[in-house]
Amino acid sequence: MVELQENQSKDMDEGMALAMETEGKERKRKRKNMKEEGGRPLCQDPLDLLGRDLMLRVLNNLDARSVARCLVVSLSWNRVASSDLLWTSKCEELWNGKAHIPRLSLVQGVSKLDAYSLSVMDGKRTRIVKDDLCDHVWEFHFTKVAPEYWRNLDPYWKGNGPPMHRYFHKDGSQTADPGDKVWGGHECCYTIVTSIIGEGKIREHYVRINRWLPLAVSRKQDWSWEMSNNFYCYSSVPDPCKEGGTGPLFLVM
Repeated sequence: MVELQENQSKDMDEGMALAMETEGKERKRKRKNMKEEGGRPLCQDPLDLLGRDLMLRVLNNLDARSVARCLVVSLSWNRVASSDLLWTSKCEELWNGKAHIPRLSLVQGVSKLDAYSLSVMDGKRTRIVKDDLCDHVWEFHFTKVAPEYWRNLDPYWKGNGPPMHRYFHKDGSQTADPGDKVWGGHECCYTIVTSIIGEGKIREHYVRINRWLPLAVSRKQDWSWEMSNNFYCYSSVPDPCKEGGTGPLFLVM
């Protein structure tokens, strides 16, 4: 019995060795078939063939998603595809037409690839924080269902002047432009309410000013913010050229 097992093991080893030898010969045959008459491989790495500068030009014509895929081809491709020379233009394309540029993407020392990724993630954020409120100027107007005597004071509906503005401050207060007929000089304070359930999911998120109706928060495609209830609406004024960007310094989920 022992002798039989030893013979079977020997046969298996010999079979394995033969299979590996055959596979090796097949690989050599394929490599040989992949060569031209001059001995130059047909499947040469484009990076080796074109060089770094030409490869950068090629990648610059691709969209950001395609360039990101090139990052995982190899280490040499990663060095080229992660170049700031390449991602600077991708960031400019991404930021073009956006109302706000995230502060965390403009931090000194952050690579342009990271800046792009952080911008995309922050642009999907729907949870507003104090930095967002305080960094922007906000246009304010009443909604169509608001009482008529309110709308009669609102330039948005009357068309007789610039829109009303509101300003949020770090100390929790809110102010308006001088001479604002709706404001009336009363004191205002705000709070941000966020209710989170299991796995970090947001159940409820709103901004409340004094004891008035809560303001539901939403984010637009251009990364601007809107806060509204049945009677009035706040819209963040675009400020893409604001030095240092706007919003939180760290990624908020």
